[in-house]
Amino acid sequence: MTDLTALYQDIILDHYRAKHHSGLRDPYQVEVTHVNPSCGDELELRLSLDGDTIRDVSYQAQGCSISQASTSVMTDLVIGGTRDHALTLYDGFLAMLEGRGEVELDEEVYEDAIAFNGVAQFPARVKCAMLGWAALRDAILRTQGGDNE
Repeated sequence: MTDLTALYQDIILDHYRAKHHSGLRDPYQVEVTHVNPSCGDELELRLSLDGDTIRDVSYQAQGCSISQASTSVMTDLVIGGTRDHALTLYDGFLAMLEGRGEVELDEEVYEDAIAFNGVAQFPARVKCAMLGWAALRDAILRTQGGDNE
């Protein structure tokens, strides 16, 4: 195991053990529930907006370390940013995971999310890593058009 691989594993385990923004909070504009049928991971996510800015993302999850750690990392990246920025981050993270190790993300932008690059080698785990991201994307898309602001 390379030092980088070990570091990435440590980052994932750290986020799994101390999940950032875990626990459902009020107020929120949108609540979504996503399930990964292939493994049974479940996630309930709440999105709170202030105009176009993501004020808060909170969640309650049951599942593997990858799905929960990925959601923790995602919340750190998107809170305080815009909806469009969050969707851009989603696109990049998905491209990395589907890239089978060929797509590298900018560490300055994606921070701890780059630790999930190794997950790309295990297609069955990609859905786990994407669970929270997909829930966030769903919640954001439900707010587009001003219906829930």
